[in-house]
Amino acid sequence: MNLRISETVKHLLIINVVMFIGTIIVGDGMLFNRWFSMFFPKNNWFEPWQIITHMFMHGGVTHILFNMFALWMFGTPVEQRLGSKKFLFVYFSAGLGAVMLQVGYSYFQFNNLISPLVEHGYTMKEIVDALNSGGLNKSVVNPIIGPDNLDSLNNIFYGRLVGASGCIMGILAAFGVLYPEAKLMMIFLPIPIKAKYFIPGIILLDLISALSGNSFFSPSNTAYMAHVGGALVGFFIMWYWRKNQFNNNRWDL
Repeated sequence: MNLRISETVKHLLIINVVMFIGTIIVGDGMLFNRWFSMFFPKNNWFEPWQIITHMFMHGGVTHILFNMFALWMFGTPVEQRLGSKKFLFVYFSAGLGAVMLQVGYSYFQFNNLISPLVEHGYTMKEIVDALNSGGLNKSVVNPIIGPDNLDSLNNIFYGRLVGASGCIMGILAAFGVLYPEAKLMMIFLPIPIKAKYFIPGIILLDLISALSGNSFFSPSNTAYMAHVGGALVGFFIMWYWRKNQFNNNRWDL
C-alpha cells in the first residue's frame, strides 16, 4: 500500500478543514452550526441540505483530527484500489446510510420517550410545538416521564449530528474487504489484529454502545448508530461489487 495521499482524499480533507474554520469564525460558530449541522427532523432548525453538509462539520479539534487521520490512513489505499468515482460513491453512500440509521433510531427513542405523554392525552403536535417553543414544562412533564427521560428527550430533539465518522466507517469497512490480512491496532490496545477481525469488532462495540448507552472507547455523545450504518453500507457495497462486477484481481473499471 502506498500511503501518499490520493487526490480525492486530499480534496475531502481540504473541504472538512475549511468547514471547520468556518465553524470557528462565522458567527462564533453558532450560525455555521445552525446552517450545516444535522438537526432532528422535527426541530424547526432542520433543513434538507443538512443531510449532506453535516458530514463536513466537526465538534472540536480532537474530533476533526481523529477523523481526518482515519480518512487519510484508510481512504488513501481504498481510493487507490477503487478509483475516485467508486471511492466517492462508497464515501457518500456510507454517510447517507449513517444518517438514515441514526435518525431512524432517534425517532424510535423519541416515540418511546413521549409515549407516556401521549397516553396522558397530549398530541404529537402539542409536544413538538412545545419543544420548538422553548421546551416542555418540567413541573408537568417530570412526574409523567421522569427527569432522566426528559433529559434524553431534549438531547434527541435539540442535539445536532456532525462529523465524517459515518463516511469513514464505510471506508473502513471497504478497507477490510480489500485488505483483510492488514494488521491494525488501537491506541489503547497496541496489539496487531487483522482487519477482517478488527473492523467487525469495532462495529460490534459501536452497536453494543448504541443499544446499552455505555461508551467503551468514545465520548458519550458519539452517534454510534451512525457508525454502524456507515460501516454496513460500505461493507454491502463492496460485497455486491465483489460478487457481481469484479473478479478477485480487478476492482476498477
